[in-house]
Amino acid sequence: MTVLSKPPTEHTPEPSLRPSRPKPEIVAPEPNLTPSEIIARARSFRDQLRAEQDESDTRGTYSPDLHEKFIKAGLYRITQPRMFGGYEFDLKTFYLTMLEISIGHPGAGWCYGLGASHAFEIGSHWSEQAQRELFGDGHFIAPHRAPPMGTLRPVDGGYLFSGTWDYASGVPYSTHFIGGAMIKREGAPPQVGHAIVTRDKIEILPDWGGDRVLGMRASGSNSVRVAETFVPKHHVGTLSPGLGGTAESMINGTPGTRLHGNPMYLGRLAGPFHVTLIVPVIGAARAALEEYEIIITTRKTLSMPMILRFEHADFQRAFGQAVELTDAAEALMIKVCEMYADYCDEWAENGTPITIEQNMRLWGIGQQAGRMACEAVELMFHTGGSSPARKGSRLQRYFNDIAMYRGHSSAQSQAFSAGLARLHFGLPWGMYGL
Repeated sequence: MTVLSKPPTEHTPEPSLRPSRPKPEIVAPEPNLTPSEIIARARSFRDQLRAEQDESDTRGTYSPDLHEKFIKAGLYRITQPRMFGGYEFDLKTFYLTMLEISIGHPGAGWCYGLGASHAFEIGSHWSEQAQRELFGDGHFIAPHRAPPMGTLRPVDGGYLFSGTWDYASGVPYSTHFIGGAMIKREGAPPQVGHAIVTRDKIEILPDWGGDRVLGMRASGSNSVRVAETFVPKHHVGTLSPGLGGTAESMINGTPGTRLHGNPMYLGRLAGPFHVTLIVPVIGAARAALEEYEIIITTRKTLSMPMILRFEHADFQRAFGQAVELTDAAEALMIKVCEMYADYCDEWAENGTPITIEQNMRLWGIGQQAGRMACEAVELMFHTGGSSPARKGSRLQRYFNDIAMYRGHSSAQSQAFSAGLARLHFGLPWGMYGL
């Protein structure tokens, strides 16, 4: 069987799905900014991110100063539609930018990425009216807590929205919040909706940062509470199975493909979502390699002959394996982005739908990348001696950070693999309605 084989073409998009991209209604601050420039800007923050690691972990997020620098550098606008003040770069550009932040501080990278990534979601699936209202002046940051931990009660013109969501990563500097909730209509089966509200409608609970959690302390994963508040109907999305829709829903594209003329906005969210989770882990592996190299080039072996550790085969082997695992993880991350772009282009050219299975297999590839990056950090921590276990050690921080990813529900590859097989053989999965 061909890996990630695609079904034959079933539909040809209507010509209206391939319009030229509209002129911006809100011009981005630097219209001529390039992907390579924005990635380089993110890299330039590495020293400050590392210098502020301890205080960022205590605070629970990166500093207000860095946030302002991220705004000025355009880091929050990477996948935001060009029409509404964004740069509309591809997902690979976004994740390589996020990687640079994560190498400086994995927790900060998680916070930045989980806040900045959802402009892509809104630009794909929300209506033109909603996008005009939500993107506003062009500055947009919104975490999305997808599990239906809240409720949406239908009323005239919309819903009354309420609930409490934990782990709303990226919320400290957000302009909006997106929360999953159950829509309960009399005489109809429950449906999951995803409501978006402005920051003034949410309460950010002080339950993140410091010693409250093992790792990713700077990820801004506070809980969010919404007291009953009105949300207009067009600010609520009902994402289809597979976090982004079935193949059938692509016949006429999405609001984003029709509005922006860019097939990226098909918005098949599952694969890209998991890339957002693994990039900080790959960043931790890259940063850990630097720390491990310092250890083995400055400390000697404890057995005779006492030589610098990098001269000993045991440490050469560990370092080489960690490099291989990290390189492979980053290569897989980039490959997922490229495959997603190829799938979107094929839909635009000949109507080939992206199947739910393909979407979820991208998630699976990302899981394997995350596993390899974790193994790289674990190998270096386990062979780095006792000093990395001390509080304040950067290698300890990176080890704790990847431990948080290991425990994330989305990283549980054994459960995921069984579900993916069920999906392949036409059996119900039970995940997000699959």
